Amino acid sequence: MNRQGELLLTGVTGFLGIEVLARCLERDSRNVIALVRAPDDQSAQQRINDTLADALGDAAAEHEGRVQAVAADVSRPGLGLSGEKVRELAERTRTVVHCAASVSFAQPLACARQVNVGGTSEMLSFAEAAMQHGGLERYVHVSTAFVSGTHPGRFYEKDLYLGQGFRNTYEQSKCEAELLLRATQRLPVTVLRPSIVVGDRHTGWTAAFNVIYWPLRAFAKGLLKAVPAVPTSPLDVVPVDYVADAIHALAQHPAAAGHTYHLTAGAATTSLGEIAAIASDYFDQPTPQLIPPADFDLGAVDPARQRVFAEAAAYFPYFSVQTRFDNRQTRALLDPLGIHATPLSDYLDRLLDFATHSLWGKRPITRAQARGSLVYG
Repeated sequence: MNRQGELLLTGVTGFLGIEVLARCLERDSRNVIALVRAPDDQSAQQRINDTLADALGDAAAEHEGRVQAVAADVSRPGLGLSGEKVRELAERTRTVVHCAASVSFAQPLACARQVNVGGTSEMLSFAEAAMQHGGLERYVHVSTAFVSGTHPGRFYEKDLYLGQGFRNTYEQSKCEAELLLRATQRLPVTVLRPSIVVGDRHTGWTAAFNVIYWPLRAFAKGLLKAVPAVPTSPLDVVPVDYVADAIHALAQHPAAAGHTYHLTAGAATTSLGEIAAIASDYFDQPTPQLIPPADFDLGAVDPARQRVFAEAAAYFPYFSVQTRFDNRQTRALLDPLGIHATPLSDYLDRLLDFATHSLWGKRPITRAQARGSLVYG
């Protein structure tokens, strides 16, 4: 097996990481090194083999031997690896795509920083070693558009910390991670900022039922009659297939090094009011009342629904966002490649078909099954 010029990925067993890994195998000839949290390399390889089977089905056999799993922990010094192992991997790696992150909105700041900031620091140290020993060609960091926090108005791809507040520790720790990257001068860094990532717009498949899915599920059950939200607020949502296509393309685009890109819906953003209307029609429920958060009285909510609102509290702040993500730099590179985001209104029904058929994740459907002959309804 040719071990030169390999691609090193983190977060490959996560929702987005699965899609990125699939594209790297299907569209590249390079071998892949996958850093996986596991007690040993054998266990790590088994996780990767299971992931590939779920993602590619029978086609996984076509890529046998191309992915080497390495048991590692990005939040530990030296990635939890020996110095010798780090050097060996560094000598082989030409491209790094760092997708691993802690995405919980509710964790303490120290915990969020351990993975999102500390993990970035450790990966940058590895990238420096790869630059020194093997000649790193690109370091790709997957961040989030919501490093913008509560910044009102237009947020540009060159912007980072502008004095904004943050809705949760996830946003804050991801912003702090980008500040580390901004201080890095020697490395060919590309920062990619997706907005809210939902399922595949063609199949509806998702492995992560959070953010917009949780309130939609509660609404389907008739539990949300009123929501703290601004009807005209943009809900910037992008399908995972668009984000993975963009990551794969920009990771090797010669003009992308040294720049930041918003993988956002941009002009294709759908408003909360539009989404509420589509969901109302889909579930045959009365359209929920969208009440500005400042006017929403949680105390007036039916006690039987108090728990629902408490569990959805982490997501409601995204229903009154006043930030618009400028993505002109991204469009300039991706439009000629035919990689576009489309309005959520165009494929929300397909997402809901998958969600309801899979019982909102309780009836597992693999990516390969969703891409096969499975019909929802």
